Amino acid sequence: MIDAIKERAAALLPGLIGMRRHLHQHPELSFREYETAAFVASELDKLGIAYQKGICDTGVVALIPGRNPDKHCIALRADMDALPIQEDNETTYRSRNDGIMHACGHDVHTTCLLGAAAILQEYKDRFEGTIKLIFQPGEEKNPGGASLLIKAGVLDNPAPDAIYGLHVYPQLPAGTAGFRGGQYMASADEIYITIKGKGGHAALPQQTVDPIAVAAMVITGLQQVVSRKSNPLSPTVLTFGKIAGGHTTNVIPNTVELEGTLRTFDEDWRREALGYIRQITSQICAAYGAEALIDIPDGYPSLFNDPETTKQARAFATDFLGAAQVKDLELRMGAEDFAFYTQRIKGCFFRIGTSQNGERYTLPVHNSRFDIDEPALATGAGLMSYIALSALAAKAGTSAGK
Repeated sequence: MIDAIKERAAALLPGLIGMRRHLHQHPELSFREYETAAFVASELDKLGIAYQKGICDTGVVALIPGRNPDKHCIALRADMDALPIQEDNETTYRSRNDGIMHACGHDVHTTCLLGAAAILQEYKDRFEGTIKLIFQPGEEKNPGGASLLIKAGVLDNPAPDAIYGLHVYPQLPAGTAGFRGGQYMASADEIYITIKGKGGHAALPQQTVDPIAVAAMVITGLQQVVSRKSNPLSPTVLTFGKIAGGHTTNVIPNTVELEGTLRTFDEDWRREALGYIRQITSQICAAYGAEALIDIPDGYPSLFNDPETTKQARAFATDFLGAAQVKDLELRMGAEDFAFYTQRIKGCFFRIGTSQNGERYTLPVHNSRFDIDEPALATGAGLMSYIALSALAAKAGTSAGK
């Protein structure tokens, strides 16, 4: 089976490249993936795969039933949204939508899942159970498309035994994959603070409450959350990436706005840390006569890969790619809304290499010149297919075949 899937994935590669380039040229922001969803639906129509679209407006969920479809279910997920980045690549397939780019590889993820759908549809008479394909909107934006799809019932009817998702990884060459069981990616909470002071003339500070000076104290004071409140053995990052206030040299403004993010792996500490952020900010502002308006919407939880599910998926990848092509992944302070799925069911979020021998296409995701070595599309489609088939076979107590 491995050789057959590899051959099929290789045969599909020219078409996959075309799909990916089409998606790359037409990126859409989170929860606005209307053309992307329509494209996915049209490709599923060509394959004769039944689906439901319009879930949470732009989500698409398809089912590939095999023999005894009610026996078990395995879910595969791909995200579809792009980022508000102006692309700087000079390729024939560069983004045609100003200020929007597939700089995180979601065009790759969607293409790989469509490729896997084509392969799995051909194998539907050879596996027992059902494979659920989840084309998800809004991974890049709170509250995360995964959380909304779960509320809409994506993990029901049928309920998956496990879910798998992949992500591009330019640190590894195309043809490889990376895995990590247990904790893998951090939680992510967005922090919005408005400090309200009393504006006035810069030469008369005694008549004002300077929110810029207070903001500086708040930023400095909040670093104590990491340096003195957190366990040094528990990785934590608190970063403020935006300060907005004032407009000229001789005027103290009325307000300053801060925007930042908290990242950690420990969910109990996460809640505690957010409490400290609220408390310290309010107290510092009050001490200097300012008022703090604090908004911390629910963010993404930390991503936990079920150890046994991940160990099994890694073994399948080793069979499919060879031991030398399967790598260990390190903890990442980046976040992923795939974590919402793994809070509910067993799951494995893994990476596929996308650089060209580690020498080209090595720029990180979220970079305006991010691109991939396109043979990685065949690796992703083939590997997703083989993992799904092998996982169902393991549930049935058989082997997917090598």
